[in-house]
Amino acid sequence: MLAAYYETPPLAFVRSYGCQQNVNDGEKIRGVLQDVGFGICDTLEDADLILFNTCAVREHAEQRVFGNIGALKKLKEQNPRLIIGVCGCMAQQPHIVEKLRQSYPYVDLVFGVDGIDRLPAMLAERLRRGKRYLETPEQRNAVVEEMPIRRDSGFRAWLPIMYGCDNFCTYCIVPYVRGRERSREPDAILAEFRDLITKGYKEITLLGQNVNSYGKGLGNPIDFADLLNLLCAVPGDYQIRFMTSHPKDASRKLIDTIAAQPHMCKHIHLPVQSGSNRLLQQMNRHYTVEQYLDLVDYARNKIPGVTFSSDIIVGFPGETEEDFEATLELVRKVGYMQLFTFIYSKRNGTPAAKMPDPTTHAEKAARMERLLRTQDEIAFAAIASMAGQNVRVLVEAAGRTPGTVNGRLDNNLVVEFPAPEMLIGQWARVNLTGSRAALLTGELVDE
Repeated sequence: MLAAYYETPPLAFVRSYGCQQNVNDGEKIRGVLQDVGFGICDTLEDADLILFNTCAVREHAEQRVFGNIGALKKLKEQNPRLIIGVCGCMAQQPHIVEKLRQSYPYVDLVFGVDGIDRLPAMLAERLRRGKRYLETPEQRNAVVEEMPIRRDSGFRAWLPIMYGCDNFCTYCIVPYVRGRERSREPDAILAEFRDLITKGYKEITLLGQNVNSYGKGLGNPIDFADLLNLLCAVPGDYQIRFMTSHPKDASRKLIDTIAAQPHMCKHIHLPVQSGSNRLLQQMNRHYTVEQYLDLVDYARNKIPGVTFSSDIIVGFPGETEEDFEATLELVRKVGYMQLFTFIYSKRNGTPAAKMPDPTTHAEKAARMERLLRTQDEIAFAAIASMAGQNVRVLVEAAGRTPGTVNGRLDNNLVVEFPAPEMLIGQWARVNLTGSRAALLTGELVDE
């Protein structure tokens, strides 16, 4: 297809914003492009095709994308044959597509989260007819299997097990842009998982907007814990992580499975969002603080050394000082190793966008600062107490300090230690010697 339009193989630049699901979508986009003859490049200036794979979860992410799209205008003027595309969650919203149509005439392709497999046909249409291809946002609610993929890593892999979300939390745009829940067939997941292990991948992260609700709608009864047991039966030296996990669907059966399976990492990301039952109800989260803490206590009793991370929204519409203090109290009770914190971002089309929000941004920012101080006190003390332990880590990258590398522990913490970069992608045994804030320090142990 491309030989008729390019004298040499064209190059594509693909940038993905947002969550791990978007990162995996970006890997599929690069795989599809390579399948039809594109090479992949790392610089905008070298590209014949630029694709921004976008996120719509927060307003800041959208504004950042629009700013980066605006910066492409000069490249388009310098190279009129350059094809510019916008895809992903932002492109699933009609008002965003209309804005791109009216205000960014140099954008050639626009398609949503379900359009990756149709990308070759879109490109062919653009090259043949020279017209813009801007899809009307739609949701096919289909699971397309066996798409080519170009993974970013040779030892860590993302593996989607389901798509979409049925929870409709009042602050969240995801169900509106990624559609309702669709689970992949377990045989398809197992086949992809086995292929990854055969190729030497050492860490596989299972993905879904709510992995705990996996299996709904499939013909044969299976839940997330059953799927984990199925995958863990595959022989090999590997570990499994998963995200994201909704507390309302996190069962004791799941906790028991994590405890029983050596391949499962003993870390659980369990987004709580708020420590106020009043706000949890307004958020449509379907659990209480008491139920959440009961689940945490059960996991601690069943899984020795388990650690927790979470998401928290500060400044949800109508949040009072009492609500915020309840969140701080929850953080102290759980003792999270990591927190991902966000000041509430209004998303048009969600119920929360219509709720009264009298709290000023300055007040929200001050609360965020207090939350971060509280979390740092808890996490830094817990991390420092790990000194003296001997741990196995997966070496991921070069460290910030010259001559060091970073390795990730089973509990999701990172240790920096002196070692050659040739260890990246391998297992290593490390003695933990201390910490710097949230970063552990250690020494390589010869095995």
